Amino acid sequence: MIGGSKTIKTEKLPRKSNSELDSYIGTLLRMLRLMVGMSQEALGEKLSLTFQQIQKYEKGTNRVSASRLYELVQALDVPAQLFLAA
Repeated sequence: MIGGSKTIKTEKLPRKSNSELDSYIGTLLRMLRLMVGMSQEALGEKLSLTFQQIQKYEKGTNRVSASRLYELVQALDVPAQLFLAA
């Protein structure tokens, strides 16, 4: 039957408030920001964010989306591969 509606039951797994990957990306972001000699305030200005938002990314409290990661890479002028090589 095409377009038939079958209900698939899925179990929702408990989600941690911040994952190890979020923390890893945040730590990497902080390291790269410091390596290029940029303050949280300066990075925030480049991205139209507050320094508190940058802090949350660096702590892993806020998850970095793909589009935000692209903006961060451009603002820091670093290769995107640095974030993808784990």
